[in-house]
Amino acid sequence: MKRCDWAKSGNAAMKDYHDTVWGVPEYRDDYLFRKLILDINQAGLSWQTILNKSEAFDEAYDNFVIEKVAAFDDKKVAELMNNAGIIRNRRKIEAAIQNAKCVLAIQQEWGSFANYLWHFVAGKPVVSGFKTAIEVPATTALSDEITKDLKKRGFKFVGSTIIYAFLQAIGIVNDHLTTCFRYEEIIEKTMDKKS
Repeated sequence: MKRCDWAKSGNAAMKDYHDTVWGVPEYRDDYLFRKLILDINQAGLSWQTILNKSEAFDEAYDNFVIEKVAAFDDKKVAELMNNAGIIRNRRKIEAAIQNAKCVLAIQQEWGSFANYLWHFVAGKPVVSGFKTAIEVPATTALSDEITKDLKKRGFKFVGSTIIYAFLQAIGIVNDHLTTCFRYEEIIEKTMDKKS
């Protein structure tokens, strides 16, 4: 079974994440918010590190219920800063709170965070068709466009590289290599959902 290069060297959890989660089109707002915050926390670190801490993140961030994170106060920030199970970076913690508030505003305007994100690709995943890992970019015009709009809306810690990784993870972009068994599977699942 051939996988994308980045998943070959990881542990069983990394392989499972690649095989069942990464690149699957996602439309649940709490999950989208969770993934955005985890990708922000990955900045400067490996995904394996974040994956290993994902349960601790879920507990610390109240399962990423957007309304709850938006209401975090200074006491909660101090608690998170003392939580050795997560990434203790004040800027990333404060960004999660600010971004939760921004997601709530987007939900008011667009009906859902998913509607907002998917409108950038007219509801249809971008299928890249890369054969080798070296072809996969760190950013694209799409990630640049979304990053610019998110920043305009008040989001914090959202550079184009972080947003591109986010788009890959939530299936807005299918960057599984064409040699990976998931490449065609995800295309087929997407087609099945539309029919």
